[in-house]
This record gives sequence, structure tokens and C-alpha cells, in this order.
Amino acid sequence: MRILIVEDNRKLADGLKQLLSDHGYAVDCVGNGEMALSAVQALTYDLVVLDLSLPEMDGLEVLREMRSARIAVPVLILTARDGLDDRIRGLDLGADDYLAKPFEWGELEARIRALLRRAAAVRTSVIEAGRLKFDLKSGQVTAGGTVVDIPARETGVLRALLLSSGRVLSKAQLIESLSSFDEDISENAIEQYVSRLRRRLSDHGVSIRVARGLGYYLRTDGDA
Repeated sequence: MRILIVEDNRKLADGLKQLLSDHGYAVDCVGNGEMALSAVQALTYDLVVLDLSLPEMDGLEVLREMRSARIAVPVLILTARDGLDDRIRGLDLGADDYLAKPFEWGELEARIRALLRRAAAVRTSVIEAGRLKFDLKSGQVTAGGTVVDIPARETGVLRALLLSSGRVLSKAQLIESLSSFDEDISENAIEQYVSRLRRRLSDHGVSIRVARGLGYYLRTDGDA
């Protein structure tokens, strides 16, 4: 599970990161709204812990931008603001829960577990693209009920592109998505995986496009 902490108080952010890392979560920390939006657009998170009192762009604006971009990651608002109006605005903008500072670590952990369980309960394990179906649990790819044979590293690239929901992924991000493999993976290797994967997908209504200088993204026959 990967969690993004958006908190400009460095001491609190470091404490949250240590706590959650100790409980087995992968944790990234950013200190302002622009960095938060860049992070959720580039990577797939299971949860965002979002402070409202951020410099320049506050947390409510970050949340508004995320939901406008249809980024549906669960959001736990964490803030010193205790006014009812702020809580209502946050929930109306698409926050999933709200915890006021100061808080007890145990309550924070419990709320995070509850949000992750709720998200897992509604998340389908199968993603469809064109005529393909990708089972996230098994890693199996099928088309019309027939298994499509795709090697493991190319399957990893496909998984990352599907989970990005059409957003561009850089070569570095694709390398990170394959980090579970023992050997180092180069940008040249990513180019080879993408090239071979593009040929495998061409008959199934799915294509891999290049955003020059940025990376790759998926398109299907039904996309505009």
C-alpha cells in the first residue's frame, strides 16, 4: 500500500512517515499543493493524508483540483482547523474522512485502516481496456476469454499504464513500477518492453502512445 502525506510541518511529516513505514506502508511526503498534485498525477496512491493549511495552494484547493481531474484516491484531511464549515467544505469537495489536530496516533492509524479497507472493498480487481481484461490479482491478461501471453516485465509495464488512468508515465516511473525484479532495469530496456508490448496489444484495441519528452500513455479504440 502506498500513501502520500501532504504536510508542510516537516517534523510532523517525518513522524507520520516513520509511523506508517513501521506499519509496512510505502510513504511519500510533499510539503505543498503543487507537489501534491504532481505526485498524484504521476503515481498511483492508495491514500492521501492531506493537511489544509498549506503554503500558496491550500488543501481544499488541492482536493478540488484532484477531484476535477477525476483522481479518485481516498483522502483523509488532517488539519488544525476545527471549524464545522471547513469540515463540511472538505467533505463536500470529496474528502473521505476528517481528523483534527492534535490527534492520537492510534486514532489516525485506525482511520487509515478503515479507509483502505473501504477502498479495497469497492475496487474491482479487473481493469478493461479495449478488448483486453487485466486481472490485478493474478496478473492474467485475456481478450475475448482467451489468455494473452505477455512476459512478466511487459505485464508490469501494462499494469502501470492501466493503473495510471490515461496519465503519462515517464521511463523513470515505469522503472519504479518494475522495482520488484531483482536486476536493475534501464531506460533502454523500458523502450524495448514498450515496443514489444505495443505489438502484442495492437490486435486488441489498445495502443501505447508517446508524449514526446515526457513518457508513455495508453489509448483504446474508444478514446477520442
